[in-house]
Amino acid sequence: MNNIISPTDLQLKDEFVVQINRVSKSTTGGRRMKFNAIVVVGDGSSHVGIGFGKANEVAAAVNKAKEIAKKSIFKAPIIKGTIPHRVDIKYGSVKLMLKPASPGTGIIAGGPVRAVLEQIGVTNILTKNTGSTNALNVVRAVEKALKELRDPLQVSKDRGITMKELFN
Repeated sequence: MNNIISPTDLQLKDEFVVQINRVSKSTTGGRRMKFNAIVVVGDGSSHVGIGFGKANEVAAAVNKAKEIAKKSIFKAPIIKGTIPHRVDIKYGSVKLMLKPASPGTGIIAGGPVRAVLEQIGVTNILTKNTGSTNALNVVRAVEKALKELRDPLQVSKDRGITMKELFN
């Protein structure tokens, strides 16, 4: 299922710079500095995009990442401010667990995970990251987890049963 949304179709609420990293290359004339940035954009109602940009200047890297994020917006099922079911993901050496939470819990998550979940509009969730804490891989793991979520309506249609039968 390809659920990529056109950035012109929706109003983006916000952008969040997850990380800016300075990298250097040693040359005969000294070190050459460059920057890369991870940016998350979202509308706060189940649409989010993640971008990774590299450039010679910080501002240029952030702008590139933002444009890439706008082009990679996708929709995830969010029900009453949380996700529909628990999901366990392994992406590279990142092991990530996302678990729905009752209202009033808040977002229990670390930096990169929290950034993505806030942009997508989740208000109550429990998360646990074991393994690598590399920001780029963690953000990509969250993206993979959100893309694996299944809407209860879609599950009931796939199984050929009613929503009532699904929850019994």
